[in-house]
Amino acid sequence: MAYQTLLVHVDGSVHAAARTAYAADLARRCGAHLVGAAPTGISRHLLPSLPPEQDDATLALHLDMMREQARSALAAFGAQCQASNLPSFEARLIDDEVGAGLALHARAADLAILGQPEPDRPALSDLAADVIIHSGRAVLVLPPARSAATFERVVLAWDGGREAARALQLALPLLHLAGKVDIALFEPAAGAPRLADAMLADPRPWLLRHGIAATLDVHTPGQHRLLSRRNEVGERLLTVASGADLIVMGAYGHSRFREAILGGVTRTVLEGSAVPLLMAH
Repeated sequence: MAYQTLLVHVDGSVHAAARTAYAADLARRCGAHLVGAAPTGISRHLLPSLPPEQDDATLALHLDMMREQARSALAAFGAQCQASNLPSFEARLIDDEVGAGLALHARAADLAILGQPEPDRPALSDLAADVIIHSGRAVLVLPPARSAATFERVVLAWDGGREAARALQLALPLLHLAGKVDIALFEPAAGAPRLADAMLADPRPWLLRHGIAATLDVHTPGQHRLLSRRNEVGERLLTVASGADLIVMGAYGHSRFREAILGGVTRTVLEGSAVPLLMAH
């Protein structure tokens, strides 16, 4: 089933126009409705407890400034969508924290489109992780300046786990657009049971019944090395996917107490990929 509703994060960053262009291009290819979502940064849980704006001029000025920034970003989004003749779109101002607001509204969309974490914007450094963990939807994370939705080669990171299976299922509409689908399977250690499980759960027959032909390669460690370092599998995946148009992978978290802290492989790929990345948790 094709995506019907896409949601893209709209803000005042220098990469917002490229992100909107990519989302509009993908919406056009899918025949989908595009929602441009601009959170103000004002928590929806905090708002009811704030004093009335007419009683606090400083608070009113601060809230107006935050909303005006969101409206300005949405105006640019709307103008860009109109200029590209996108048939169906809407601009949505959200009175909420950025991560919580996007995660909530993404639950009523098929796919959320966000920018890659930016080291120079620490307030948004965990935004993608927050939405991936809490939205229950596939999240497409774009590297800076990526503006065209092309899918000549898609790399699927597969380990037979439920997160990978979830990402694979949610990526099906994009896999149908792909010219080539490569499944990458990484052997963490000689004889590791996860490799055997991943081969038993080979997704190629299932994909073929969906009309998608895929190849599968097992990437083994060198003769004297094992993939034991925390970030090494992520780094190998980025090398294998170099030059691809999309990476599809499950997002893994290893902390019960801080769910936004993702596993080493997930974090490495999320922060270091030069390729658009579709993740699901």
